[in-house]
Amino acid sequence: MSAVSDLLPVFPWDRLEPFKKTATAHPDGIVDLSVGTPVDPVPDLIQKALVDAADSPGYPTVWGTPALRDALTGWVERRLGARDVTHRHVLPIVGSKELVAWLPTQLGLGPGDTVGYPRLAYPTYEVGARLARAAYEVYDDPTELDPTHLKLLWLNSPSNPTGKVLGKDELTRIVAWAREHDVLVFSDECYLELGWEADPVSVLHPDVNGGSYAGLVAVHSLSKRSNLAGYRAAFLAGDPDVLGPLLEIRKHGGMMTSAPTQAAVVAALGDDEHVRVQRERYATRRTALRAALEGHGFRIEHSEASLYLWATRDESCWDTVAHLAALGVLVAPGDFYGTAGDRFVRVALTASDERVAAAVARLSRA
Repeated sequence: MSAVSDLLPVFPWDRLEPFKKTATAHPDGIVDLSVGTPVDPVPDLIQKALVDAADSPGYPTVWGTPALRDALTGWVERRLGARDVTHRHVLPIVGSKELVAWLPTQLGLGPGDTVGYPRLAYPTYEVGARLARAAYEVYDDPTELDPTHLKLLWLNSPSNPTGKVLGKDELTRIVAWAREHDVLVFSDECYLELGWEADPVSVLHPDVNGGSYAGLVAVHSLSKRSNLAGYRAAFLAGDPDVLGPLLEIRKHGGMMTSAPTQAAVVAALGDDEHVRVQRERYATRRTALRAALEGHGFRIEHSEASLYLWATRDESCWDTVAHLAALGVLVAPGDFYGTAGDRFVRVALTASDERVAAAVARLSRA
């Protein structure tokens, strides 16, 4: 066991515990804007679908029910503009984090192979490469990477943590480069439905991929758009020549979404109204927090999409974390996402309206 755990970095969130204690000691309680976990209710129609499927004594399938696959293909075509999507083009997964962590291993990568991911990025991209004992390299522009040993290229738009969105022309250029060099592209698009000052586009859109899914897979999650983080509900869509072998591997590994969760996903993807309502909640919180942070002396960069504000006071991110913790507000230090973030903090929009109002009041008074 130690041989595997020794491959991994220190779990970053453990370093935040002392600041969490400080924030919790605030007389009016903590406002936790750090992790980004949903706090709003699961929509009633999704809860009902889960309950109605609760009597599920048998094993679910890894590929999911035909109804689930219909829901996935329908949503991908309707929401992402993809065309000619069949059941072979989709695959349910047990939340997106397990996929990110174990994908290089499931693809058979190892020593001598390289995984590329953005310079500012979700830490689990690196973890996945480490677990597979593969090399990893960060980029500002992926087309500047050496493609010789590059086997997996992660894109992330909208970005976690910065909220940056890759435009259609930029995605098209990157996809063409990756195909020229036979590099597999996985595009983490989990925040695609949360564009504020930009309209995020998927690599599955024909304007990006020329009508072919070859070498492309998109990753999508229901955690944020439907408040289903506790359900562990996500899926892949794209190249069937990639998804087919992954399906077989995951069947052997028993990596199956529970039957009630599958039913809940069908309901969630069939309803756009609850997504609109949740977007409005986040938009209101975003507007209030942004104004309060800027009034407090912060500068916001990128943040045109996703569930975060990428903020700086041009000082060490840990000094900023300490400053806000003294006000009872907990945020994530930017260096969790790479050394390029060491003067930024990530401020999540995932707190109740009452807690966001408390943070705004504290920032305004200080």
